[in-house]
Amino acid sequence: MTNKNVISKIHLIISIIIVVPVAFVYGFNPDSQFDIHSQTLDEQNFFKAIMGLYLGFSVVWLFGIFKINYLKLALVSNVVFMLGLALGRSLSWAIDGAPTQAYIIGTLGEFILGFYGLWVLITQHQGSTNT
Repeated sequence: MTNKNVISKIHLIISIIIVVPVAFVYGFNPDSQFDIHSQTLDEQNFFKAIMGLYLGFSVVWLFGIFKINYLKLALVSNVVFMLGLALGRSLSWAIDGAPTQAYIIGTLGEFILGFYGLWVLITQHQGSTNT
């Protein structure tokens, strides 16, 4: 793997390593790691839908790692996913108050991964139509 490939894809790999386990925690046992207690079937359904979204995005990122034709899609979706989560959590923090430490660290990580992906898109893929 070339230096450019590592720079372009490392955050996708990191994202998958983090997002896949979190997806299963949200889907099957959110109260094990977070202060979340699903008490209705609708809440359980909601968290399994979130799990599905997380896993679906992870598949797109995996395609981007191994198939050059999917790299730009993977990069854009990762930026939207990470910055969308980070901005939503920041809004909640401002309106609702500070979350648990896990969510604070997660928000910082989402900002880092999102802005790194944006940097990759801007610097590594300027004017490129093939990737």
